[in-house]
Amino acid sequence: MTLSEEIKKTIRDIPDYPKPGINFKDITPILANPVLMHAIISKLVEDFKGLKIDAVAGTEARGFILAPILAYELGCAFVPVRKKGKLPYKSIAQEYSLEYGVASIEMHVDAIKPGWRVLVHDDLLATGGTAGATASLVQQLGGNVVSFSFLVNLSFLKGERNLIERFGIKPHYLVSY
Repeated sequence: MTLSEEIKKTIRDIPDYPKPGINFKDITPILANPVLMHAIISKLVEDFKGLKIDAVAGTEARGFILAPILAYELGCAFVPVRKKGKLPYKSIAQEYSLEYGVASIEMHVDAIKPGWRVLVHDDLLATGGTAGATASLVQQLGGNVVSFSFLVNLSFLKGERNLIERFGIKPHYLVSY
């Protein structure tokens, strides 16, 4: 079985969550499988090690799961991107649309050094709103987004197309629905 097949087999579908009509892709069964987690991290490190990344920006909440591990393995900084009002220091904010509403995220003003090469990571690519907002924050601080990384792509929501059109970068993901 391929890594992609193993990931798809392990992800749990939760119908009508967080609201009716949404089929939530629950990655928590993956977290309970250390062999699969190791394979996922190894694959992501292999795919990104040649990009000379200075930081991995991971978006709350599920982006916090793999992004710090990926940053550690790549030997670079981890930058937490949090929901509005959660960061203790001076921050910049970016509002964005997602598949079931509107939200705002923040990053500390000193989280990215000018010229840094940044990988934006989150667990799931839906509309591209969260990743796009994260990339905008990186750019506002003078960083360069070199790639987008996701565990899952929901291709029917057109996030991949949106990120390509907006940033000129084809997102990387391990499975697509």
